[in-house]
Parts: sequence; C-alpha cells; structure tokens
Amino acid sequence: MAVENSSLEYISQVVESQRGYFRSGATLDVKFRKEMLQHLLDALHKWEQPLAEALWHDLHKSYEEAYMTEISIVFGEIKNHLKHLSSWAAPERHNSSLKMFPSRCKVLSEPLGNTLIIAPWNYPVQLLLNPLVGAISAGCTAILKPSPYVPNVAHVLEQMIDDTFDDNYIAIVQGNRDVNRALLAERFDLIFFTGSPVLGRQVMEAAAKNLTPVVLELGGKSPCIVDKEAGIKVAAKRIAWGKSLNAGQTCIAPDYLLVHQDIKEEFVEELRKAFRSLLGRKPQKTKYFVRIVSDKAFDRLVGYLDNGAIRFGGGYDRTERFIEPTLLDNVSPSAPVMQEEIFGPIFPLLTFSDTEEAIKFVTEREKPLALYYFGSTDKGEEVLHRTSSGGACLNDVIMHIANENMPFGGVGNSGMSAYHGRESFNVFSHRKSVVTTTTKIDIPFRYMPYRLFSLIKKLM
Repeated sequence: MAVENSSLEYISQVVESQRGYFRSGATLDVKFRKEMLQHLLDALHKWEQPLAEALWHDLHKSYEEAYMTEISIVFGEIKNHLKHLSSWAAPERHNSSLKMFPSRCKVLSEPLGNTLIIAPWNYPVQLLLNPLVGAISAGCTAILKPSPYVPNVAHVLEQMIDDTFDDNYIAIVQGNRDVNRALLAERFDLIFFTGSPVLGRQVMEAAAKNLTPVVLELGGKSPCIVDKEAGIKVAAKRIAWGKSLNAGQTCIAPDYLLVHQDIKEEFVEELRKAFRSLLGRKPQKTKYFVRIVSDKAFDRLVGYLDNGAIRFGGGYDRTERFIEPTLLDNVSPSAPVMQEEIFGPIFPLLTFSDTEEAIKFVTEREKPLALYYFGSTDKGEEVLHRTSSGGACLNDVIMHIANENMPFGGVGNSGMSAYHGRESFNVFSHRKSVVTTTTKIDIPFRYMPYRLFSLIKKLM
C-alpha cells in the first residue's frame, strides 16, 4: 500500500473551509468541545483493532506494545481533558492591586484558531491524536498530516477521522514532503510538528513568514548515565526495555550509555542478560520486537555497526529490516554513531571515571529530549541540577511520558513548548488578560495633570 498525495486544490479548499468554520464561532462552546472529545474517544474504541493491525503491518508492532505505547496514552489524554475541561476553560479571576481600583481582572483562554498537526512515523497514532485532543479541547480546528512511511496506519487514521468529523472542522491530508511544503505555505494560527531537528528548522522557517507560533517536539541524543552506585541488574533491565521499545525508534529512547568504569563489565553482562530475557535468544523470532521503518533507515543503522567493537548483537536481515539489539564498545565521541540521533537498537557505550566527567560530556552537547540517570538519588538530583533536558528519569527510562498530568516537551535543539494534560489545552490557547472597569466611579488621579502625584507614586 502506498499513500497518495492529497491535491493542492483540496489542501487550499480545506484550509479555507476550516477558517470560515472557526470564524463562525461553532467551536467556542465548551459543551461542543466535550461532545467532540467524546466522539474521538468513541472512535478510538471503534477503530482500536484496525489501528493495531495497521501498526503490525507497517512496523511489526505487537498489539500489546501498540496498546501500551500508543492507544492507551490517547485514551488517558482524552479522559483527562473530559474530566477537567470545564475548569480549564473557565475565566481565571486575578487579584487587583489598589492602583487598579475600581477594576476587576481576569484571564480568558481563547482558542488560537486554525491549526496544523504534522506527525512522524514512529508512534503514528499517539503522536497524531494526542495533539488533536489539545486542539479540540481548546476549541481549535485542525488539519492532520500523518506520515507516509506507515501507509496502513495513515489509511486507517484517514478512515477514522473521516468517519468521525466533518472536514471543515477536523481533516486529514495525506502525502510526502511536497504536501508538507504545500501545507506550510498556508497560513495557520499554530503549527504542531513532531519529527527531527532538521525538519523542525524547516517548519520554523516556514512559520516565521506568517509569524505563526510553533510547537516543535524533536529529539536528539538522550544520554543514559549508569553510575557506580546503581542497582546494576534493575538498571540493565529497565534500560534494555527502553531501548527495545519500538526497536529504539523512540524520540526519548536512551540513545547512548555513559557507564562508570568501575562497573562496566558487570553492567555489560547484565545488559546482555536483560535483552535476552526480554526478547529471547533469537529476537528476530519474537513478535515483540519492531522492525526498522524503511530501507534507508536500515542502511543508515547498519552503517553504525563498524563504529566500535560489538560486545553482543550485531545480527541483521535486510529482507525483514531486522537489526538485533547491539552494544558497541570502544566508541569514539567523534564517531558518526555519536553525532546524530541513532533511532534504532544500537547502543554505543562510553565510560567515565567520576560523575563530574559525565556531566561535562552531556553539557558540551546539544540539549537532549530526555536524560536518564541510574545511581543514588542525591547524585541524580545534582546531575539534573547541572544539566538541561526536555525531561528526565532517575533510575528509570521512558516513564516520564506516561503521566498525562505532567508536561512533555523538548528544550533547545530537542524542541520548544510542551503538551499533555492542561499543557495541551494551554498550548492551543491564547491566555487573554481582561480588565473590566465600572463607569459609576471615575477616579481622577490617572488623568493629566496628575494631581496628587506623590500619593500615586506610593501606590505604584
């Protein structure tokens, strides 16, 4: 199955129809937004099995992993918004100082308007629908652009959205980067993009022409530090799990290992055992290990295998785009595998002699989307204090994305702005400050020629 490009005429038509629909005020009522969230929830129940089957066909993703890392996260997000939307959307009363008398102050959350959501291929359900929840909740319209690299998923998502919403409110546009360029040439009130830093720069450049705000959820090389105080067996198991999810094709996957030199050999052996426990002696045979998305990505990853000494793994099969979880030792910090996000099941390992050295290594590089530290809590807190990352876990990996009540996003090269829960509502909203002043009282002190200025100065 291949994805066909949506026509330029359709793109222009749907952008214009959504613009008119938003201007009509149809999306503003909170009751309408809740109804649309419920429609999305019902649709996800209805289309859960076809989505899971499509994820299997495109990525060899098991139902269990599809549900855990994609579908359940969207379920949780929708339910969270349904529970809290009324309070989030309500006017916020704010205290007024004496200088504001006799005025009252409040903040209104108003929808930004017409939005564009561009999703990647690695978590094609979660990363398209989770932002959509925020758009609906805030009262926006949305054009959705799935990735063409997962054509079965893109097709099912199109059927699901077309079956659930009118396209003058929520619409799907399909195609390759030519379609992306056509979409980015249009004017939106917000562009929400998840993908690589390289493409993120292109999105930001296009958005700048119309001063369109952007949410960029990017990636980077997320370090995984294993200090000498770490519980090695548990650390190895959790790290192996985090790298095995989606075959490492996760924006917050532990990208490379920084292991204290005193525990290196013990950790390597435990990591080997952990991968074997999760995936068996023949990972290619298990249904729980995802395949690489494309031949191009496969060839890039295989090219990394000669960037160090293979401690375990190293097997691959191009016909299935399968790459075995592989640990690389004796890796130079200047090697290609250490210059760009790996996005695959290859793990370069470097060592350090003290925590300060590990901190220095991390801070000399671009800010990552995630940082993982295994060791004592006190040292971990110091590492978090001294470094910058989009999110972090101490003695765990990945799990900071699972709490819909916490913001998720990048910083610096790994992205800008955040979403999930109320942050999703906020990012699709404009918070408008409003002052309401009675006309029954009109205190003269603010008018020229500023009588009683010495008293006014004290009040200010």
